[in-house]
Amino acid sequence: MLINEQTKIAALLKHHPDALETIVTLSPDFKKLRNPVLRKLMAGRTSIAMASKIGGCRPEDFFKALAPLGFEADSSPAASGENTAKKEKPEYLQHIAPERLVYLDVRAMLAEGNDPLKYIQQKVKSLNPGEVLVIINSFEPVPLIKLLEKQGFQAFVDGRDADTVETYFYKPDGANVSQEVVLPGEEVQVPGDWENLLKHFENKRVEIDVRHLEMPGPMMTILENLETLPEGKALYVYHKRIPVFLLTELKDRDFEYRIKEVRDGEVYLLIFRNK
Repeated sequence: MLINEQTKIAALLKHHPDALETIVTLSPDFKKLRNPVLRKLMAGRTSIAMASKIGGCRPEDFFKALAPLGFEADSSPAASGENTAKKEKPEYLQHIAPERLVYLDVRAMLAEGNDPLKYIQQKVKSLNPGEVLVIINSFEPVPLIKLLEKQGFQAFVDGRDADTVETYFYKPDGANVSQEVVLPGEEVQVPGDWENLLKHFENKRVEIDVRHLEMPGPMMTILENLETLPEGKALYVYHKRIPVFLLTELKDRDFEYRIKEVRDGEVYLLIFRNK
């Protein structure tokens, strides 16, 4: 199989049964791929280039490790041309006035272990018609892209260097987004809904505490427990924050949820199957 930097991890795993353990030897960060839930979530969206940044290695390390399994690095001009085409900036962004670009660098927040989603949410809601939000990160923010695309945004990812990735979020029609964007977790809860559901699932709850786990541990643990959640039961989660990216996955997997914010650093979730 010919592979290049844009080859998805899922394609490698599908092609050869030993690819998983071979990839794991490249970085301790890749041990998470042994988890079937996390593997299903990320492998199809993560390229060799993206994985290399996450694992602190190089695409060449992938090519060398996978060669004994029959994988061959594709360095042809055609492969390079395909990659270049994908990185070409859309015409709309090529002609955007610099003052219409709203920058938000979240690298320091992530380095300190803070979730930048609230700041991103505020920036999105404060955009004026025709403005473009530029998130500066050290990797491609795939969950955020998926989330905002559902709100009508288009995204363009520009990898400036190994530590700088600029992701542009925009609406070419210049629509006002300040009143349109509703991120998961903002839904209005029906008064009394939380207590009613707690009573409904009394003695039918599986409880887990993910407050001590570092990302993506909480999301991985919750999805693992949902995979084995008995019929008719709900998952009760003790969390530090509203896990917005998890909520998009719950909707896709046909789960309902309710959220109770107790105080800063303490959030409860009740997750159950959508009948």
